[in-house]
Amino acid sequence: MQKQSFVRGTFILTASSLITRILGFLSGIFLARSLGAEGIGLLMMAHPLVPLVITLTELGLPVAISKMVAEADVQGDKLKEKRILAVSLAITGTLSVILTLIALLCSKYIAALFLTDERAYYAMLAITPIAPIVAISAVLKGYFRGKQHMKSIALSDVFEHIAHIACMLALVHLLLPYGIEYAAAGAMAGAVASEAVGLLYLLTSYRWNRKNDGLRQKASEHLRNGKRTFAELMRMGLPTTGLGFVHSIYSAFQPMLVTKSLALFGFGTAMATKQYGLLMGYAFPLLVFPSFITHSLSTALIPAVSEAMANRNSMDVHRRMDQAMRIALFVGAPATVILYIWATPLTTLIYNAPEAGPLLRLLAPIYFLHYFEAPLHAVLLGLGRAGTTMWNYIATTIMKAAAIYFLGSQFGITGVVLGINFGICFITFLNFFSISGLIGFYFDLRRFLKVALCMTAMAFAGQYMYKYVQQIGMQPLWSLLISIGTALVVFGASLVLTNSINSRKFPRIGGTGGIVTLRK
Repeated sequence: MQKQSFVRGTFILTASSLITRILGFLSGIFLARSLGAEGIGLLMMAHPLVPLVITLTELGLPVAISKMVAEADVQGDKLKEKRILAVSLAITGTLSVILTLIALLCSKYIAALFLTDERAYYAMLAITPIAPIVAISAVLKGYFRGKQHMKSIALSDVFEHIAHIACMLALVHLLLPYGIEYAAAGAMAGAVASEAVGLLYLLTSYRWNRKNDGLRQKASEHLRNGKRTFAELMRMGLPTTGLGFVHSIYSAFQPMLVTKSLALFGFGTAMATKQYGLLMGYAFPLLVFPSFITHSLSTALIPAVSEAMANRNSMDVHRRMDQAMRIALFVGAPATVILYIWATPLTTLIYNAPEAGPLLRLLAPIYFLHYFEAPLHAVLLGLGRAGTTMWNYIATTIMKAAAIYFLGSQFGITGVVLGINFGICFITFLNFFSISGLIGFYFDLRRFLKVALCMTAMAFAGQYMYKYVQQIGMQPLWSLLISIGTALVVFGASLVLTNSINSRKFPRIGGTGGIVTLRK
């Protein structure tokens, strides 16, 4: 199996993520325009149940697999790599089928407990069979990550999203005349079919690469000798499962938490559902769109950090961290400016929903920290500190849920956004200080100050150009494209003029000259 370098693997994942984000964005626009805010609200209510089932079936294995396979690859232990995969697939396959059947049989009770709008029942029922498909795919992706063979993961994601658009378009168009609840169920069924396409490609890729490994031990022999492997997987997998379990529970209750807090503020059920749809279906897709780069980097970061730790190369760990933080800064800075200044024009042009603009504008400045949170989380996992990430997330979830409920009941949807912003700040700083306490953290404060100046120049240039093109009567689409394009050019030129993008030599431990060192 051909192994890609850290940089090449990151580039491959970034390119595929860009393609899949564009495809997902297009499908999201179609859904938003077809189903409206109310239909999107139904989708958001039905969807959070699935991560709970997937989390319980995966048991945190994908992350553990990635780390353990990377370490086995450094040691040249091919037999251990196969045993890790065989044990993981056996666990995941068995649990996923059992829990999916339970979820289907208890669907009425689950709907009564979690769904605040009974029309979301059909969408919940349609998406439930996706759990075993996603769980098995996640195990295979964890294996490919550990082998640092990112090409298979990238192509699988691309094929999956192409199939998603085709299936979703067909089913929503077919079922929309019967009612919005059936169209939402069709969109969920399309997601199940597309995941199956992605899994099929992963299986094909694995079988193709297995021909050259020279190992032909049966899966039953791997399982008989897999007790130690199982224990190692659980040591890291269970804390990750705990994090995922808390996340899934919170995601399942989040629609009810938000709608209940909005009800206390004075909104009815339909209005609360619409507000939730505007927030999660319109504002958040725009927020997370630029983060595909940092998430791709994080995917490659876990095995890279694990490999460096296996080789006892702490300086390489810090170098990878510095690269990740630099990329997060250069991605998050212009994205934040764009989403803040052009919030309402973007939601109006893309979704025909100007009322979502103020929500996006309120989220954008604090969401800047989220671009750093993903690589920080990946570094902790690469260091083998899955337990730390779990407790950080549990603390954040408790605080965020309380903030959303209290602020939402007092200030409506604006309060809900403020509660979400609080949670983003809390988890980012917890992970940051966890890493600094473990191995130290080094960053160049001058770089952040320079980028802040570049953001200011970008904001002024973009606003000036947008007002100018509007005054001369240009169409909204071209006004948006020209002003954002001008702002990005100014940002890039400012980075060059301030010498912000030059990659400086990584600082020695204890270095000075603008390098801030955090260590317990």
